[in-house]
Amino acid sequence: MHDIRLIRENPAHFDTQLGRRGLAPLAAELLALDERRRALATELQTALARRNEASKAIGAAKAQGRHADADALMAEVATLKERLPQLELDEKNSAEALETQLAAIPNLPAADVPLGADDADNVCVSSWGEKPAFAFDVAEHDSFGPALGLDFETAAAISGARFALLRGGIARLHRALGQYMLDANIAAGYQEVAPPLLVRDEAVFGTGQLPKFAEDLFHTTDGRWLIPTAEVSLTNIVRESILDEAALPLRFTALTPCFRSEAGAAGRDTRGLIRQHQFEKVELVAITTGAAAESEHERMTRTAESILEALGLPYRRMLLCTGDMGFASTKTYDLEVWLPGQGRYREISSCSLMGDFQARRMAARYRPAGEAKGTRFLHTLNGSALAVGRALVAVMENYQQKDGSVRVPDALVGHMGGVTAIEPA
Repeated sequence: MHDIRLIRENPAHFDTQLGRRGLAPLAAELLALDERRRALATELQTALARRNEASKAIGAAKAQGRHADADALMAEVATLKERLPQLELDEKNSAEALETQLAAIPNLPAADVPLGADDADNVCVSSWGEKPAFAFDVAEHDSFGPALGLDFETAAAISGARFALLRGGIARLHRALGQYMLDANIAAGYQEVAPPLLVRDEAVFGTGQLPKFAEDLFHTTDGRWLIPTAEVSLTNIVRESILDEAALPLRFTALTPCFRSEAGAAGRDTRGLIRQHQFEKVELVAITTGAAAESEHERMTRTAESILEALGLPYRRMLLCTGDMGFASTKTYDLEVWLPGQGRYREISSCSLMGDFQARRMAARYRPAGEAKGTRFLHTLNGSALAVGRALVAVMENYQQKDGSVRVPDALVGHMGGVTAIEPA
């Protein structure tokens, strides 16, 4: 959410930054709505004050025998009472119109975010690991996965497309990945949370999925939403709060199912585990001050990278351009893991700095140390560490063997009860 006061102070800067996002100027339209809202608010306050003043004057006029004045004052009060409900409605509607417009505008990009239209303009910041060499023709995970327990046909019969059922060793490997990631994040200083999977409108609005991306979510019959990511639940922990600066940063991690309708993904990644309606992800969320947010972003990204390195999975860090960033993000690093079967890098984590964009929507503030009065908006960050299904794909393809088995990465053997390979049935 944007602060109309900041737009008022520097409309040219706001429009310039929107232009970097590929959007047309909006400052003039927003300021016109704001001017009408403020004018109506002033008119309403003036009318309320005059009603109160005239009401008090009626008694004085009667006491002094000025009955004509009293009658005129009563007529004025009656007119004001008749007019006030419409004024209140007009002021309310104008405020809501401005709020609706502001809520639909994406976050402004940070200064160091590269200009670009789409993922082709993202910038590779760094890369890690050697791509594995194979003495046989490598395969994609969905072609050799069924012999290991990856069952798409049964899942489709139960639930339809974009679902998977995992059996036996591959299900255990999937579980081991999630548990390993969670343990690694806890060791990195994040507090484990088991959050709700169903949330209210306010929570999804707070993190920026509503109102613009409602079609990407699953809505329940009782008016709740299935979380598309644990970011929603974890970030809203500080909703409508005022924290002491000494309590910051807050760092949370959670392993949860995530649910996405993939409404805009028709025809994309229809095979395999890459794009599912239901998947598990280990999420990282940090809540901090504006001064500490950049360093927290680097810390979070390194936490996710360290898991990929421990698993021996080659990856690269990409700085997303203005045209590829998420709605609420001001700066995002994507971690892309190498998939030998596909012969390309694929996103496995996004670590995003949101600035105070989400905090404004959630009314989440902190009280700076040493300041008796005044509060500031918190800054929020979130990242995947990691998407479990995509990590499973990466392990399967990078550790596949000629006989169709998959070697278990050394870091996971303890979580697998000593099992070192998943053998085909």
